[in-house]
Amino acid sequence: MENKTSRELILKTLVEKSSMKQDVYANTLKAFGVLKSVAKSLAFELSKEIAQKDKRVVIEFKEKGEFEFELRVAGDLLIFAMHTNIFEFDKNHQVWKSSYIKDDHYRTFCGMINIYNFLNDSFKYSRINDLGYVIGRIFVNKEDHYFLEGKKQLGFMYNDFVHAVVDENAIKAVLESTILYCLNFDLYTPPFDSVKEISVMDMQSVSESMQIKTGKRLGFRFQADNDLID
Repeated sequence: MENKTSRELILKTLVEKSSMKQDVYANTLKAFGVLKSVAKSLAFELSKEIAQKDKRVVIEFKEKGEFEFELRVAGDLLIFAMHTNIFEFDKNHQVWKSSYIKDDHYRTFCGMINIYNFLNDSFKYSRINDLGYVIGRIFVNKEDHYFLEGKKQLGFMYNDFVHAVVDENAIKAVLESTILYCLNFDLYTPPFDSVKEISVMDMQSVSESMQIKTGKRLGFRFQADNDLID
């Protein structure tokens, strides 16, 4: 086999890898656009339906730019943010076990959409010390295949990377499951020992910015729960 020059190798890599990453980016941006559109429609529909039962419950969609939007569902705030870079999975990741990946390792390169869960009051009252959680990450590859890495049902309902292809119905199912997860992921009071001491400065600023830290699982081991969160 003839040895290629450095320039030839650079061009070969640009054609193969960089062009592939452009395809992945385009697919991820398209998927994010579908997600945004579905979220906006769902928020409108749910808002109308819940208003007939309880007008105090707010369902609201808010555009935050090309790569981010918010979905308020009652006391929860879901933030969806698309990362603009492309990622490859670590060799220890489970995706490498499938023949789908072994046949073409470029299929492991994915765009990523992060799903964050915050308390709406954290932003409403500018409680900058409050905690939010990454509850899911949607990965999309060059062939529009996707899977969702996340907590509990979010992690096992949408992990068929080999067959699952992005479309409006798939995105709607993911979105509805995400909302249900957040609604069932309730706010726990923190352990007494973690809040029994407070500084004078924090106490004086409570009325202004609510400096006492709040989070759905504050004081509990969220990351180590291994998807067994109730």
